[in-house]
Amino acid sequence: MRFVTLSSGDQVSALGQGTWYMGDRKTETAREVAALRLGMDLGMTLIDTAEMYADGGAERIVAEAVEGRRDEAFIVSKVYPQNASRAGVPAACERSLKRLKTDRIDLYLLHWRGGHPLAETVAAFEALKQAGKIRHWGVSNLDTGAMEELSQVPGGGNCAANQVLYHPASRGIEYDLLSWCADRKVAVMAYSPLAHTTSRLLRSPALVEVAKRHGVTSAQVALAWGLRHPHVISIPKASDPVHVRENAAAIGIELTAQDLAEIDASHRPPGRKQALDLL
Repeated sequence: MRFVTLSSGDQVSALGQGTWYMGDRKTETAREVAALRLGMDLGMTLIDTAEMYADGGAERIVAEAVEGRRDEAFIVSKVYPQNASRAGVPAACERSLKRLKTDRIDLYLLHWRGGHPLAETVAAFEALKQAGKIRHWGVSNLDTGAMEELSQVPGGGNCAANQVLYHPASRGIEYDLLSWCADRKVAVMAYSPLAHTTSRLLRSPALVEVAKRHGVTSAQVALAWGLRHPHVISIPKASDPVHVRENAAAIGIELTAQDLAEIDASHRPPGRKQALDLL
């Protein structure tokens, strides 16, 4: 496993596990828990979830997965923007802690920006850090302008991560956000690194051709492509053990200059500023 160093000096696995759409069906609970545990066995110890996912159901799945192994895991969760007020953040955090059956969240994110001032949300995050309820805090779905604004509020410079959509067919963050975060030691977490409509991306002729050369799958190429950046954390979701093992193996793929050039030719990097892609 490769690691990304946060601004605090803490290291987290560069390849983690997502839980979006987990916890929706009780019949899938055992399978989802087993998949997350397998991922941890393979070194993918960062697990991302949110109060939004399955209305807290995904956090309960995570709780089962890390039972007896809490200290191995780096748990990321997120607060709804409507709960991101000075009083709403700690209340939401307590609910998440209860569902996760833990005494702390390793990284707590604002899921997306809402109506509450960033200064208010940051103040609440900082208070939670002081209380030991969270170890780090960050944001999600914030573009460069909003990150600049965040950096100016009291405590805003303590933002540890920004979770955004990033995969070969969604590269807008490369124009300025990726470098902005790198310069300030804000880790970038790539959600849906295989795209929301996975099958379409994985049929990309460029990814398929590169995969053939390496003897791997196009999904593994897509993950390796995102992980080429030393400060990017990728969080694919998988509940099938075959896919979990496939994801984990992507960490060992080194793409060549030819590989990257072919991917660039089919999935061009941005030539101008674009609106932040969202899901």
